[in-house]
Amino acid sequence: MTSPSTTLSLVDTDPAELAVDAIVIGVHSTTGEQDATRGLAGTLLLASGAESIAAAFDGKLTETLALLGATGGPGEVIKLATLGTVTAPVLAAVGLGPEPSGAAPAPETLRRAAGAAVRALAGASRVAMTLPLPDDADAADALRAVAEGALLGGYRFAGYKTRPQPTRREPVAEVLVAVPDAADAAAQAEVTRAGTVAGAVRRTRDWVNIAPNELRPPAFADAVAEAGRAAGLAVEVLDEVALREGGYGGIIAVGQGSEAPPRLVKLTYTPAGGGSGKRVALVGKGITFDTGGISIKPAQGMWEMKSDMAGAAAVAATMLAVAELKPSVTVTGYVPMAENMPSGTSYRPGDVVTMFNGKKVEVLNTDAEGRMILGDAMARACADGCDYLFETSTLTGGQVVSLGKRISGVMGTAELCERVRGAGDAVGEPAWPMPLPDDVRKGMDSDVADISQVNAGMDRAGHMLQGGVFLREFVTDDVAWAHIDIAGPSYHTGEATGYWTKGGTGVPVRTLLHLIDDVATNG
Repeated sequence: MTSPSTTLSLVDTDPAELAVDAIVIGVHSTTGEQDATRGLAGTLLLASGAESIAAAFDGKLTETLALLGATGGPGEVIKLATLGTVTAPVLAAVGLGPEPSGAAPAPETLRRAAGAAVRALAGASRVAMTLPLPDDADAADALRAVAEGALLGGYRFAGYKTRPQPTRREPVAEVLVAVPDAADAAAQAEVTRAGTVAGAVRRTRDWVNIAPNELRPPAFADAVAEAGRAAGLAVEVLDEVALREGGYGGIIAVGQGSEAPPRLVKLTYTPAGGGSGKRVALVGKGITFDTGGISIKPAQGMWEMKSDMAGAAAVAATMLAVAELKPSVTVTGYVPMAENMPSGTSYRPGDVVTMFNGKKVEVLNTDAEGRMILGDAMARACADGCDYLFETSTLTGGQVVSLGKRISGVMGTAELCERVRGAGDAVGEPAWPMPLPDDVRKGMDSDVADISQVNAGMDRAGHMLQGGVFLREFVTDDVAWAHIDIAGPSYHTGEATGYWTKGGTGVPVRTLLHLIDDVATNG
């Protein structure tokens, strides 16, 4: 199932003369002195790029917007009919917050504003955007942010409704971004990249939003494998027989309770000429539905567990973008998939499971299943050989308790965790490094095995950290690694905001792509 997509191109025509259905301008909130040419004191200040629009309104645009209730607050969208003052019949003013001192708005501010504006203009076919773009070294980042925000703000999951929805307007089909020179090669390159990146995020959202009965492990594996082959990636798919014969005890244990057997999909991109020589491994958790197994979850909110494969979706979609972007570094994605169900064949608390790297794990809680399948996949990645390993998963409720719904938790090699944090800041997917204390590992000592899945006393203290401590057991000493816990940021249950719509968010696709570029450039 593919959701309709928005297209984006550049234009350097005077915005007031563009033949579009709506035009977007930026407005800042201000409490400064009145500026007769730009706005009304204490209310609004027009952002750069809207000068010709303001002139068409005889300098009364900010006053009119203020009368309509505009404040310039971040993400606020106020629409008004232009009544022929400009070619476009509708003007949308999107808030950018206070004007930064001596600088353009931050890329994330622009990204969220573009997303909010495009979403608010659903029903319009063609929209032009005149948000402020700097003319210095930050111009590329700003343009990329506007393009990504517009493409992601226009996302809507295709869904399953059988009847037309009279009040549901179609997403914007085309966005034109106003720039000084539409033919500029660097600007065109940014738009091309933004289209690839946004496409990967949208694909991730689609996979996460699909109903779980339609994306059980074999179907998910088939979809990823088909897309990977079409993109030119090398594809390997291990079914339940190959997994059992290969010693993937964690994946087999979790998947054996479901009639839909588990899978492991490996996707490999190799640059022409071998690239930088560095090797990056990506691993993503693919629990297509998580009931908790024998340690069954409460019924309330369980339907959201269709998103427990968000890490796998992000890794698979990232690999498809890598195939298109062609970085000069080898990248391999490992996507373990299983459905965690209660049945007569489910794995049990008290079981001892032999993992891919030979370690024995005592199972204490079958709802700690993600770390079981990830441990096998991470061990396989290390056995194949890699220099950097980035793993992402909706692993613990402790991440949400500790860091909320927007900030991912990061654990692993200290230097690599800082690189993840920096990448997240750069693309608008914040992440925060967390420790892996020795006392947390001691609490996971087992009387009968090498390690227990969770704290032996079933103590949830340091719950997020327990997941990272467990996964560390499956990474060899020569590999720098980072575990990115996206339990909160991967799925948005509230109202749409910025370029996030309800449902899957696509986190952390943009972070992973930034990290891959960083490794390709800096090693």
